[in-house]
Amino acid sequence: MRRRLTIAIATGVTLLAAGCSSAESDGAARTPAPLPTTARPGTTGQAGAARLGQPRQLATGLEVPWAVAFLPGGDALVTERESARLLRVTPQGKVFPLGTVPGVAPAGEGGLLGVAVSPTYDADHLVYVYFTSASDNRIVRFALTRTGIGRLENLVTGIPKGTIHNGGRLAFGPDKMLYAGTGETGEKGLAQNRGSLGGKILRVTPEGRPAPGNPFGTRVWTYGHRNVQGLAWDDKGRMYATEFGQNRLDEINRIEPGHNYGWPEVEGVGGRGKYTDPLLTWATSEASPSGLAYADGSLWAAALRGERLWQVPLTPEGSVGRPVAHYQGTYGRLRAVARAADGSLWVTTSNRDGHLTPRPGDDRIFVIPVS
Repeated sequence: MRRRLTIAIATGVTLLAAGCSSAESDGAARTPAPLPTTARPGTTGQAGAARLGQPRQLATGLEVPWAVAFLPGGDALVTERESARLLRVTPQGKVFPLGTVPGVAPAGEGGLLGVAVSPTYDADHLVYVYFTSASDNRIVRFALTRTGIGRLENLVTGIPKGTIHNGGRLAFGPDKMLYAGTGETGEKGLAQNRGSLGGKILRVTPEGRPAPGNPFGTRVWTYGHRNVQGLAWDDKGRMYATEFGQNRLDEINRIEPGHNYGWPEVEGVGGRGKYTDPLLTWATSEASPSGLAYADGSLWAAALRGERLWQVPLTPEGSVGRPVAHYQGTYGRLRAVARAADGSLWVTTSNRDGHLTPRPGDDRIFVIPVS
């Protein structure tokens, strides 16, 4: 049996109002503490746990950088939710705007969200993005040309949109299929409706069709989700996802095809055979986990409301050890985390999304060595 952990709710935590997103609706704007000259990671206290090196500030002055995906050669593509710009960022910190993605209609938590690079990019130069349009959320692809963004090709349309819970994470899995996390837009019933694309994890071919082996013969891989914004696989090909809770508990789930993860009937561990329990839960005040990456034996979850980077050690069997919080309150809200080819983590802040008073220089990308 996989080990499951629940992190105790700290004293003084105030529960959110019912129906609120733990990620985006966390009260009045606040001013974070000044940026220190030396970031001090939390103490792991665990033998064999991965250790973090000194963070390096890579880029500044971005507008809600939402997702990071790496090109062959080491440069990264970065989406900006509010501006709908696609950026190319080098490991040396040079930022090149590639253009504005046509058709994006930013509103609330919607806008230009996930990005993924084709597994055969060297041959086809294809880039995939997930965005909110005037009528829906959708997945499109285009060729990245010398002049920027090529003609858009719609792959998946009709994903429900809303001012909240748009999901948006995109990633190619080890099987070379494209996975997407979607949200239920505040309409809770969509999560249990297998005929809807909302509140799901989708698995499609690179052309956007239902992938072979999908459990229901549709694009749906799993269902019963509230709002999925983080996807990752470990070195044995096991899949994990972050999940925003409502009033009580955020989650990391082990994702298995056809499973029902319980929302809105269950928040956190339900202990019912009908629904799949999470591997790990946190109080919503400590997490609101968005991006997720796997590196050096641990999952790494970027926390928005929690304003920290969570490290979740994994055992060889896929169970979880005790999580460790790094950089708590140091950089503000953290949105994306992605593993580069050299094993380092690229982490973005999200302090210009309306929930904090930004510091000069926000939003930022940091590079953190992992060893």
